[in-house]
Amino acid sequence: MSIDSLEIAAAPVAKPGRLRLLRAVLATPAGLFGLCGVVIITCAALFAPWLAPCDPDAQFAGLRLVPAGTGGHWLGTDELSRDLLSRVLFGSRISLLVGFISVSLGAGLGIAAGLVAGMGPRWLDALLMRGCDILLAYPGILLAVMTVAILGAGLAQICIAVALVNIPIFARLMRASVLRERELDYVRAAVVQGSGLWRIMLRHVLPNSIGVVISQLASAAGHGILLEASLSFIGLGIKPPAASWGSMLSSSRDYLATAPLYAVAPGLLLLLLVLALNQLGDALHKALDPLGRPS
Repeated sequence: MSIDSLEIAAAPVAKPGRLRLLRAVLATPAGLFGLCGVVIITCAALFAPWLAPCDPDAQFAGLRLVPAGTGGHWLGTDELSRDLLSRVLFGSRISLLVGFISVSLGAGLGIAAGLVAGMGPRWLDALLMRGCDILLAYPGILLAVMTVAILGAGLAQICIAVALVNIPIFARLMRASVLRERELDYVRAAVVQGSGLWRIMLRHVLPNSIGVVISQLASAAGHGILLEASLSFIGLGIKPPAASWGSMLSSSRDYLATAPLYAVAPGLLLLLLVLALNQLGDALHKALDPLGRPS
């Protein structure tokens, strides 16, 4: 058997195309719920300036903590007489921005570190993995609090904190997948053919190793959104008067009896968004890895 035929025969099972992947995700109830939930909340965030009935920072004199439906305020108002529906819609933009951008940044750095660790020399592998172990030694929320405490509160600082939490997770996942792929025959055949290390890494190993990492993106985005809400809840998140689900939950604690929607609306949307992202991540994992290999 020639080297070319060996490389073709030993190559792993081809990953599904984009259309087949979408069909596989929509074929499961969890995937359908997750994708629809993410799309609906994302559209609500994108079109918040047109869907919101009022300016989220506008105050209406004499309408403090009014019940739902009073004076055109469908969810009522908060303790500063601001429209709750408008603030919930604009708060979804902060959550999605932090969840997607920071997780993408952390995943990119983690994928690069895991790929280099898995294919590089042992000393580099040990150095990178010990760095990941140091980051993993801290609970995610504690690491995020430490990062924001050092850098200061703000949107950019929160994105850096959430990205830092996700880097070792994706690095570990990518390294494990690379270590499995580099022992397969198609990689050895590429080495025999004289392919360089970077060509093997980028053309052969990376495309066949990244599936399990992609399936983790949705779940990591949900975790990042929870981290942002947690930081905002304890006062280390987005600075007021910007709307954030976490800060709204924190401010609503003293008004649970008089204005329950103040806490229920952002809390329920936060629950639905994180649940949808987790379900979407599970569906993506099953679609990208039909053999059921552990992630």
